[in-house]
Amino acid sequence: MANLKEIRNRISSVSSTMQITSAMKMVSASKLKRAQDAMTQMKPYAEKLKEILANLSASLDTSENIYSQERDVKNVLIVVITSNRGLCGGFNNYVVKKALKLANEDYKGMNVSVLPVGKKATDSFKKTEFMGKHDFLPSSADDVWGDLNFSNSNDIAEKIMTAYKEEKLDKVVVVYNTFVNVATQVPTATQFLPIVQAETAETSVSADYIFEPSKKEIVTELIPKSLKTQFYAHLLESHAGEHGARMTAMHKATDNATELNKELKLQYNKARQAAITNEILEIVGGAEALNG
Repeated sequence: MANLKEIRNRISSVSSTMQITSAMKMVSASKLKRAQDAMTQMKPYAEKLKEILANLSASLDTSENIYSQERDVKNVLIVVITSNRGLCGGFNNYVVKKALKLANEDYKGMNVSVLPVGKKATDSFKKTEFMGKHDFLPSSADDVWGDLNFSNSNDIAEKIMTAYKEEKLDKVVVVYNTFVNVATQVPTATQFLPIVQAETAETSVSADYIFEPSKKEIVTELIPKSLKTQFYAHLLESHAGEHGARMTAMHKATDNATELNKELKLQYNKARQAAITNEILEIVGGAEALNG
């Protein structure tokens, strides 16, 4: 059995860790509320725009809307959205694994490149063949999380859209965590470009649009704005999911530390009792020896 000093040191260490994880849980809970509010406010708007975008694209010729042009897929870009920091369970690993599966299996044989958004994605892909292939795209976009807003997101989306428009990319897929609830985030791959058009059966009535002020202005203004909004919505959802995952992970870590602390205290009390018993036996043995 470990001596009393070793057990006391372990109790002290576990107690310190428990305080840290508990504090991190509260900080994540506070950040989650703000991130979730931002995501909730944006989501209905983004979903409605996505619906309009799909219907509108179905009503236009590909010559009128370059963002819905289907090409022979040779150059694929996978945008991998993770966090900058860890301690959030498998939040980042699941996204990275899904992106690797897409690159190595689904798009095998194609020219696949990765744009990481978040340091964890950058660290995972920096030694692979998928990064740094194109000078028309940033090597990473880690600083977006320092101050997440539409302007920062817009810069990334603009570069991706320009590359697609110039036919440097044939397909763009975004891999991120969909926020279900605080404890559940689902790794999702969604096609960003070309625009996925609505099914004809579903849009046979709604796709008949009257364009005002003009079709050209709608195409040049609404469609790019809708795409940028979709990209920003993905970032907001991943951001909320990160704080939810970290809060859950820190809650479990705190519970585990509490249980471990109880076990160590029980072990300490047993060791202390054994030491006292040994001392009593030594005193009694010495007294018996003197009497003899």
